Amino acid sequence: MNWASWTTLGVFAGTGGVRTEEVGVVSGDLTVHTTWTERQAEVAVQYSGASDWFTLAGSPVPCRSEEESRSLHQSVVEAVRAGGGATVPAPHSLA
Repeated sequence: MNWASWTTLGVFAGTGGVRTEEVGVVSGDLTVHTTWTERQAEVAVQYSGASDWFTLAGSPVPCRSEEESRSLHQSVVEAVRAGGGATVPAPHSLA
C-alpha cells in the first residue's frame, strides 16, 4: 500500500474560517494535515497546539497519485488562508 502525508503548521484562517464535518466553522491559527493512501486523500485541521482533529468539509477526495495529493494539500492551505468557510477544493479546481 502506498501512502504519504503532509502537515502545515501555523496556517491562519482568513475571515470566515473553514468548515468542518464535526464542529462547523473553525478559525484562527490552524494546522492542516493531508493523508493520501492509494487513490484517496483525507484532509483534517486542528487548532495549532490542540489534540483534536476535525475533518475538513469535502474530505475525503479522490486523488490518483502522491503528486496530486501534494498539490491538493497546498490548495487546501491556500483555501484555509483565504477563509470564507473554506472546504476541500474540488479535484477539477486543482492546478
